[in-house]
Amino acid sequence: MVFSTVLTSSPHVLLGPIKTTTNSPIIRRTIRCSSASVSTQFDLKTYWTSLIKEIDQKLDEAVPIQYPQRIYEAMRYSVLAKGAKRAPPVMCVAACELFGGNRLAAFPTACALEMVHAASLIHDDLPCMDDDPSRRGQPSNHTVFGVDMAILAGDALFPLGFRHIVSHTPTDLVPEARLLRVIAEIARAVGSTGMAAGQFLDLEGGPNAVDFVQEKKFGEMGQCSAVCGGILAGASDEEIQRLRKYGQAVGVLYQVVDDIREAKIAGESKVDEEKKKGKSYVSVYGVEKAMEVAEELRSQAKEELDGLMKYGDRVLPLYSFVDYAADRGFTFELQV
Repeated sequence: MVFSTVLTSSPHVLLGPIKTTTNSPIIRRTIRCSSASVSTQFDLKTYWTSLIKEIDQKLDEAVPIQYPQRIYEAMRYSVLAKGAKRAPPVMCVAACELFGGNRLAAFPTACALEMVHAASLIHDDLPCMDDDPSRRGQPSNHTVFGVDMAILAGDALFPLGFRHIVSHTPTDLVPEARLLRVIAEIARAVGSTGMAAGQFLDLEGGPNAVDFVQEKKFGEMGQCSAVCGGILAGASDEEIQRLRKYGQAVGVLYQVVDDIREAKIAGESKVDEEKKKGKSYVSVYGVEKAMEVAEELRSQAKEELDGLMKYGDRVLPLYSFVDYAADRGFTFELQV
């Protein structure tokens, strides 16, 4: 449910100087020079764009048109959506490569993450959920195919993702025990204690719901993506915990920044309109406090990666994701 917006059209840095108030203090963490500047040394745009092309091709092969044709058309509409950044699968591949894993070992799980991500977005957009008629600048799945087909498409994508992991992961690269851990991790992330719980509280609302909703609806996919990559490559339990905290922080950071950008474009009237819903830090606390939250999340994510510096340059993609999530420092030129 995170990383779901259209490719950014604004390259400008979002997070400027952060002001603090007596009502909303911010704790600043000290980040070592290596982690503060390391992402500027890595060409994330080239790395990311190259992976998108590979992942798109594998997704196209993974979801072919077959009987019943209408369901598969609906599945492909969301999985192969124009403008998708493929952030969950790219993060999975980057985490796998960090620990010396072969990206061929990560691609089946990466594709499965995109299928699960697409399914969650299809269901989120339904009239009985968030009731969104569009996604990434295009009509939502249910707007094109109807609510019935959208529900079936989402229902079909979840198990297809699990099956794809089992049937396509090279057994000479990933032991079976690791695959079972990956499947369990994805099931946990999307289940009743994960993203489903976040969507439940999103519907129910409540004055103190924003942290839980953000962490579950948006942080879970980031967390799951990073953790799955680490599991595939055989990362230690301590390293998996670092990836878990890192991915959670990046996932929420991405959404908080999206909310800030939307509020700045739409103006205060939009913020006031959303306050009744209480679904974001901006709607509950305002833009300035949301910017403080974003800066703290950026620090948290980088702090977790500080413990993985022994892997040298292989940590650069994950560092770069943090700054991209906060600043949106470049645009993509993709063939769509």
